[in-house]
Amino acid sequence: MMDPVTRFSNRAENYAKYRPGYPVELIAILKSECGLTDSSSVADVGSGTGILSELLLRNGNKVFAIEPNAPMRLLAERDLKSPRFVSIEATAEATTLEPASVDLITAGQAFHWFDREKAKREFRRILRPEGWAVLIWNERRIDSSPFLGDYENLLLRYGTDYEKVRHENVASEISEFYAPGTFRLKTLENVQHFDFESLKGRTCSASYTPEPGDANFAPMISTLEEIFNTRKSNGVVAFEYDTKIYYGRLTN
Repeated sequence: MMDPVTRFSNRAENYAKYRPGYPVELIAILKSECGLTDSSSVADVGSGTGILSELLLRNGNKVFAIEPNAPMRLLAERDLKSPRFVSIEATAEATTLEPASVDLITAGQAFHWFDREKAKREFRRILRPEGWAVLIWNERRIDSSPFLGDYENLLLRYGTDYEKVRHENVASEISEFYAPGTFRLKTLENVQHFDFESLKGRTCSASYTPEPGDANFAPMISTLEEIFNTRKSNGVVAFEYDTKIYYGRLTN
């Protein structure tokens, strides 16, 4: 499998433009369930292009954005102009943060790339007592509409390593990550609407789709256009997501 640090390097612009944000209701959940306040310090681990960091900054938080991929990190630094945004070239397994220095750790669309055992040790190290670890995914529905069923089949047909790297593969490891403690799960609805060009950008933002120059790239885009033209309504198609929010404390 391609190095998880570098596999998004050529996709950073598309990632920043076309990946979904997170529902604003996420902040309310973090406040009610994890004690988040506007003065809480947050380590956003695997922060990528800053999609989740931006939401936390809007809440007033100081955000330590931990991201090893340079193109993604530089886009976040370009777009998130706040004195409370601290961009750090580091990994989930070695954040460089001080011990007991943050109230909350978030990982949006990133936990499945971590070395879970090493990341757990590091998270315990940097969390303050009673701090929370929160794992978040925008989980694309695969069969809630004819379009999404067709899109899933496209990925199964053309994806380079789609079935190996999809984040659902680590669902069974989440309990182990929080053990011996427990976690809770809340789910929010989320949706994006795409015309064809933005649908193409969204598809190309995924690390498991062929890139331009690959023999499967042109056939994939041709099939994508056929699906779009068949399934569009008022010139757009909808990506429906379940935003999954796993949260718990990392007890010893």
